[in-house]
Amino acid sequence: MKKQLQAILALAAIALLAALDQWTKALAVTHLKGQPAVPLIDGILELQYSENRGAAFGLLQDGRIFFLIVTVVVLVLMAWFFFRIPDKKRFLPVKILVPIIAAGAVGNLIDRLLNGYVVDFVYLSVINFPIFNVADIFVSWSAVLLIILMIFKYRDEDYKELFRR
Repeated sequence: MKKQLQAILALAAIALLAALDQWTKALAVTHLKGQPAVPLIDGILELQYSENRGAAFGLLQDGRIFFLIVTVVVLVLMAWFFFRIPDKKRFLPVKILVPIIAAGAVGNLIDRLLNGYVVDFVYLSVINFPIFNVADIFVSWSAVLLIILMIFKYRDEDYKELFRR
């Protein structure tokens, strides 16, 4: 029963976060498309509409089918991994981060399925960083946190426990 509850909570979190991502993208389409950039913090952060037909940072333009397949495969692997995470307090951060990463993948997958491109709108002008969206934030920050956990928190015994089942 505990695994079922965890799965339901994870799916609910994915749905809620993906919905938040889609809502922000809908706002971007409504208020930013065809408009000049909107500075939020002058010279640092602005809202600027963009349609990304590639991967992160605009790589591999027009690879829609490839990205759809890769995303589905990654989501299946994440689900498999999620159910292998031991029910121990020590692994709770991983149990939380995996659905957040999945939510970001789902948010961008929805865009690719419906539009053929991903709507991006957040621009860090201070460092000329590629334009991104909320789903990208979910994926990138959660992945960074997961890497930090893997480097600094978990030990060889933990990895054996994660991958021996």
